[in-house]
Amino acid sequence: MSDSPVTTAVLDAAQLRQAEDTASWVLEEGKRLGLDGVEVNVSLSQGFSVNVRQGEVETVEFHRDRGVSLTVFKGLCKGHASSSDDSRDSLRDSLKAAAAIASYTEADKYAGLAPAAELAKEIPDLDLYHPWEMDTPRAIEEALACETVARADKRIVNSEGASVNSGASLRVFATSEGFLHGYRGTHHSRVCSVVAEDAEGMQRDYWYDGGRIGASLQSAQEVGEQARERTLARLGAIIPETGELPIIFAPQVASGLLGHLVSAISGGSIYRRSSFLQDSLGKAVLPKGFVLGEQPHLLAGNSSAPFDGDGLPTRAQFFIEDGILNQFALGLYAGRRLGMAPTGNGGGVRNLHVTDTGESLEALMAKAGKGILVTEVMGQGVNVVTGDYSRGATGFLFENGVIQQPLQEFTIAGHLGDMLRGIQGSGTDVDRRGNIACGSLLLSPMKIAGR
Repeated sequence: MSDSPVTTAVLDAAQLRQAEDTASWVLEEGKRLGLDGVEVNVSLSQGFSVNVRQGEVETVEFHRDRGVSLTVFKGLCKGHASSSDDSRDSLRDSLKAAAAIASYTEADKYAGLAPAAELAKEIPDLDLYHPWEMDTPRAIEEALACETVARADKRIVNSEGASVNSGASLRVFATSEGFLHGYRGTHHSRVCSVVAEDAEGMQRDYWYDGGRIGASLQSAQEVGEQARERTLARLGAIIPETGELPIIFAPQVASGLLGHLVSAISGGSIYRRSSFLQDSLGKAVLPKGFVLGEQPHLLAGNSSAPFDGDGLPTRAQFFIEDGILNQFALGLYAGRRLGMAPTGNGGGVRNLHVTDTGESLEALMAKAGKGILVTEVMGQGVNVVTGDYSRGATGFLFENGVIQQPLQEFTIAGHLGDMLRGIQGSGTDVDRRGNIACGSLLLSPMKIAGR
């Protein structure tokens, strides 16, 4: 390491203990104030980001954020307050403010803390904390190298930049029912985006890699190469003819489709009756043989967590088995509203995965015959209430397993229920960079609006 400013994102064990002490004090103060229940989240994050563009350093940013979020109960009335100041005086004022708010809110029979008997008892170490040794010159050097590789073709005429990012965070959650636990985590990434041009016009694309462990990421050179090749592949794009064709969603787009499915089976959507899968328990929502589950205890997983947002234990489970929806994803409050047991999904699902049918992308294209590989979607045309789906897209025309032509400026439309039940294959090209791990998805024909 050099003597220059160190940009490593580090939160040590002493800071975690300090956050736990803060949470403990809040609970004691809430008890002294006569509150019937207190829930507290203490968070701290810090890290850095180096951004370069056109061979020059644009920004070197350091961030450090802290926050304390409080929820208090007076009977079944709830109040909430938060503060970025964790001094005792500030936290006392926040507790009083939350208590004052609770005096004006209506009683909610479903409100309240998770009882002690339901709280997580074992807090496994999920290997989430991996500081990345990195000083400022090295981060700049890597970002510049990444962009240089991405621009190593005369058809690359502009750059939106490259960045190296590193962050560490900790979270402590505590309730007056006897829960007080916390953990640390890290996340690091390399990103690059460039613009290419030919006689037909300009095209832009990007690539990134991110995860808990910096040493496991693709190198700066690899990220730059991917950004360059993806961008060049889009040159010469045309608008397809209007019609109906089989669609393959590339992994990054496929994860978004599954994200809509998760939204539709999440407790908030169900108890508000705002989901197209409202009455689908016990019914087929994916093809026969498909499963959809989560692995919240995956070691070093991007979304792993030992407990959920209510302090309940997380667990590996399947929401969909053999295509049948067996359970909703429920936090404590939603479970109470629906008269169902919570599933440890307060705050969402974690490390979701779907069936891999064992086919490569090339095999899926060959299976479809002629169709469109969608690599990017845009717009807000997704209605989880009705299931209507209509989004702008870009991608590639393929035929007999071979890419034929880049495509742009077209719209794909269908119904989420039909799209999900019409999945004909799930590829081996699984993208594990986010919360939803899946490969390319081959769907039944969809409506294409082009020229």
